[in-house]
Amino acid sequence: MPNERVALYLQDAHSLQDGIKYAQYAESKGFEAVWQAESRLVRDAIVPMAAFAATTERIKIGAGVINNWTRNIGLLAATWLTLDDLAPDRMICGIGAWWDPLAKNVGIERRKPLLAMRETVEVLRRLLRMENVTFHGEFHHVTGIELDVVHGRREPRNVPIYIGATGDKMMELTGEIADGVLLNYCVPPEYNDRAMELLEAGAKKAGRSMDEIDRPQLVVCSVDLDRKKAIEAAKVLLTQYLAQQPHIAKASGVSEDIVKQVQSILTWPATIEQIHQAMQYVPDEFVLKISATGTPDEVRAKVDEYRRRGCTCPVLYPMSDPYLMIDTFAQS
Repeated sequence: MPNERVALYLQDAHSLQDGIKYAQYAESKGFEAVWQAESRLVRDAIVPMAAFAATTERIKIGAGVINNWTRNIGLLAATWLTLDDLAPDRMICGIGAWWDPLAKNVGIERRKPLLAMRETVEVLRRLLRMENVTFHGEFHHVTGIELDVVHGRREPRNVPIYIGATGDKMMELTGEIADGVLLNYCVPPEYNDRAMELLEAGAKKAGRSMDEIDRPQLVVCSVDLDRKKAIEAAKVLLTQYLAQQPHIAKASGVSEDIVKQVQSILTWPATIEQIHQAMQYVPDEFVLKISATGTPDEVRAKVDEYRRRGCTCPVLYPMSDPYLMIDTFAQS
């Protein structure tokens, strides 16, 4: 399996100190990137990304993903400028439209998400090109601003922008305006068929080809020499996602009965006891359908299914032993 692109995904299942070690180990094994989540109110992406950047030398570092609602566009551009100063040409800005009910519960009204994303990407990209920007849209209003670099590199920054798209319209927009898409996890491989059609439709609008759109994909990866232990480890995460993130539950294709049963048990935030109670209603077959779970040979075979359906770089979230998972996909 030489020279196949592969990346690591980290969220909050591991301590930040351990995450740094996993990023370093992944770099030593030929992984091309480490992506840091920012979803629930648990861990922001920027601080871990800075930690990974400061403690590695070559591996790329992506946000998987921040949202386009909670950071002013000037601060957003300054943040990526700063990260690029820390690790030049290694940073990837992954950005998404967030999700309800979480956004609503913290006072964010996610109206016109497509227009909001289009404006964010345009203004952010122009600022990172070190342009002086005046832009008056519906969501962003800036007048004569630029990144005010006095002490440091003034050249345009190479920070590709990837959109974490799940819905059809956002997927098509991604094909039109982004450098890449970060495809979601907790979906079966066949989910990608429709995603590729939508990306291509968006690309055609902009006169682009699919080859110009990078397509990494998050994949829950639970690998263990004991298949039963691998399934149980994956089920902890998948149970929580079914209850708390409706857009992922919808994309996963799981039955409404299972979702309602799980949601009736879990509060927000969920406790580990509630998750273990609800796990009994999540079938093993469902876990195997929407994740790469099992023995090393089984998870490699499942990840290859996502590759065959358009994923250019699996971004693997370890749910059991991270070192075993990294070794399973080692490129060096």
